[in-house]
Amino acid sequence: MKKFTKVFALVMSVIMIACAFAACTGNGTGDESQASGAAASSEVKKVGIIQYAPHASLDNCYKGLIQGLQEAGYQDGEKIKIDFQNANGEDQMATQIANNMAAQKYDLIIGIATPAATAAYSAARSANIPTVFCAVSDPVAAKLVESLDKPGNNTTGTSDLLNLEAQMKMIRALQPDAKKIGVLYTTSEANSVSHLKQFKELAPKYGFEIVDMGVQSAADIPQAAATLAAKVDCINNFTDNNVVNNLGVVLAKANEAGIPVYGSEIEQVEKGCLASESLDYVALGKETGKLAGQVLDGADAGSIPVSRVKDSAPVYNSEVLAKFKLSLPEAYKDAQKVTTAS
Repeated sequence: MKKFTKVFALVMSVIMIACAFAACTGNGTGDESQASGAAASSEVKKVGIIQYAPHASLDNCYKGLIQGLQEAGYQDGEKIKIDFQNANGEDQMATQIANNMAAQKYDLIIGIATPAATAAYSAARSANIPTVFCAVSDPVAAKLVESLDKPGNNTTGTSDLLNLEAQMKMIRALQPDAKKIGVLYTTSEANSVSHLKQFKELAPKYGFEIVDMGVQSAADIPQAAATLAAKVDCINNFTDNNVVNNLGVVLAKANEAGIPVYGSEIEQVEKGCLASESLDYVALGKETGKLAGQVLDGADAGSIPVSRVKDSAPVYNSEVLAKFKLSLPEAYKDAQKVTTAS
């Protein structure tokens, strides 16, 4: 009897050890698949964000982008880990950042402004990583998408195509006797080339001649701006990152020549431009964040139509208006008034 009891106790010990091992490893139960599913659902995804240059418009895009991601359920440090890097207006830096993100197999790469977006797309494409772009004026011309409605290429995003006709109409209202509008643009920026083409097509309708001058880098801007300002009645900015990043230089040369500069959004007007038919870049960024949320949820980026922000509103700088002894037309009496930021 004692021998039987010892054997029984030994068998029970073995069974208990086996059960404990199975519980730890998940063998023989449904716990393993449940645990695996829970881990997968709680996995923190890596999201790279590349901002091309440190200026107010793109800063607002980033601000809105974070808001849009949060509204889509993606809080940094919880479901996603954001790696934000600024290329400081350097194409080579944007490419290097994008290549590093792609090499580390990020789950999504977002590019703010055309040069950053093209760098992200080029690096991510071979790694089969989806990309989302923000503030790309003409993503078709930039060869990011096949079409706005059906982007393809595992990418989507938002377009900040300016309301150029409203801008030109405003310039004509503020300067009824003006004949020539100067445009300083960077030849390598696809958005600027696209905007310039449209601006030239609109000019005859409003009795303007467009005098354009292309630059390749920031070093070209002082001389080009001085030369251009001497030939025209005003200068108009697009969303050219290189030019906007050196807006102070353009304004200084225009002031020396006694002509106003028109911006493409409110921050430029606050910095000293006369007026702008302005887009809301925070709203643009927020829409981008929502699109990114869809991609993180598992949607095919290339099947999500590009979002086009078309609404714009006039804004003017009252101090600059007075400096050039111009009057605000009746049609713009409800326009937003700002003063030069100190």
